[in-house]
Amino acid sequence: MAGLFDPLTIRGTELPNRIVLSPMSQYRAVDGIANDWHFAHLSRFALGGVGTVMLEATAVSAEARRTPGDLGLWTDAHAEPLERIVEFLSSNGSVPAIQLSHAGRKASERRPWHGETPLDDEDVELRGESPWPSFGPSPVAYSAVWPEPIEMTEGDIASVVGDFAAAADRAQRVGLRALEVYAGHGFLQHQFLSPIANQRTDRYGGDFYGRARFALETAEAIRGVWPDEFPLMFRVSVTDWLDDGLSVEESIELAKQLRDRGVDVIDCTSGGIGGDRAVRFPLGEGYQVALSEQVRRGAGIATMAVGMIWDASHADGVIRNGQADLVAIGRELLDEPNWAHHAARQLEVDSSHSLWPPESGWWLGKRQRAIDKLGLRP
Repeated sequence: MAGLFDPLTIRGTELPNRIVLSPMSQYRAVDGIANDWHFAHLSRFALGGVGTVMLEATAVSAEARRTPGDLGLWTDAHAEPLERIVEFLSSNGSVPAIQLSHAGRKASERRPWHGETPLDDEDVELRGESPWPSFGPSPVAYSAVWPEPIEMTEGDIASVVGDFAAAADRAQRVGLRALEVYAGHGFLQHQFLSPIANQRTDRYGGDFYGRARFALETAEAIRGVWPDEFPLMFRVSVTDWLDDGLSVEESIELAKQLRDRGVDVIDCTSGGIGGDRAVRFPLGEGYQVALSEQVRRGAGIATMAVGMIWDASHADGVIRNGQADLVAIGRELLDEPNWAHHAARQLEVDSSHSLWPPESGWWLGKRQRAIDKLGLRP
């Protein structure tokens, strides 16, 4: 059985190991355009041995942004500064990937350290950041403090599907080699999937297949422009953890439908739709791994596990036990960008720093030999 450091080939793309940088928004873009912060933030994970480095949630239009600082890919001007990031990731052995997103009713929000609440006149005065209208499947606000979103027409839906496809086309033109659609954590794709946010009575609402139509059309449109040899992934909130929300059984059916439309991997997360509602779930180490296993076995599709995965042996076991094909790691990599290299040593895959870039591996190997010779560390 394959382990954490075995390669994985999806379509015509080989991922050098099973470790994926989970998309983590930095809120540092200006008008959606990447800058030196994004280059420095992402480059360290390629140097740290992460097999697939995924850029943060990247808006497919200006109104799709969650905050004024979100990364975007809605014009060619947004694509240009990504080229040097992608080139650096590739040249240092990582597969460069991107997550495309639309915030829907959660758009026009303050950055987390500014309150994570809707933008208002105070933000205009303090930072020159004006709110913009938000859209959703139904005029149902995320919570009591959020404005009611504008209900999307079928024309609006078709336009957003086109935005996803256009952004995917730009992504492949700058050299990105894996793509994920953000369909979890209460973003627009998830809003359509969940009956809590989607109360439509037309063909984009109602039963599961109506609610899934937007996601399936998005997958088809992206596959129309995304190269056949590159992986296509969906991050899905497998359950809303609410009785009247999206269920595991529905997500398994969604995975089957997406698989049949050219999606290769389901990135299995959960929750995010509830707003003011109390949500209870079994938070703890690897708490979403079981969801990944259920989708993998139930839908016959590769999955990615995510959520409080921080121990190398645990991550390796998730792969070896067939619970997932990939593991996404986020905040643990923020804390230790060289986590993958340390994991390789812990798992006895690399005892000589050979997986490190030689510019640092040479020094670390020399230090280790001295430590071992002199018995300076246990």
